[in-house]
Amino acid sequence: MQSLPYPTTLALALGPAMIDGPVQFVPMAAVRARLGFPSPADDFMDEAIDLHRLLVRNPAATFLYRADGWSMSGVGISDGDILVVDRSVTPLAGDLVIAIWDGNQPTCKVLQLFESHMELHSANPDFPPIVLEQPTEVEVFAVVGVVRQMKRRGPYVRAR
Repeated sequence: MQSLPYPTTLALALGPAMIDGPVQFVPMAAVRARLGFPSPADDFMDEAIDLHRLLVRNPAATFLYRADGWSMSGVGISDGDILVVDRSVTPLAGDLVIAIWDGNQPTCKVLQLFESHMELHSANPDFPPIVLEQPTEVEVFAVVGVVRQMKRRGPYVRAR
């Protein structure tokens, strides 16, 4: 496999999403979490959601990739995040995509389309765009979700 001549955010395949996985509803609070100063809001649960059904719209065409790098930090994708890719969605200009060309590893970028070429843009000013001239054969898949597990600095202790 060729290595890219410039730093980028690569995507490492985790494989297909589980088809018809077990439904596991997680309670969802009735109030929205404010990102500013905390508010003394109501403390009750409104509904429950199945995260699989929320993130996987077409199980047969959905694959998971793990982000590797920091070139997409401007759109909130961090090293180690899981990218949910639906190969049945047609990517449009401005979409977040996974692109594969010329034997390179899958790369996560923002797609820009032009008459004679396509460009893959990072979301970090330290990383230049990738320009792919015709007739380069490129596979482009839409990223439809991003999953992140929060990591704690200390030991993880589950509440009982």
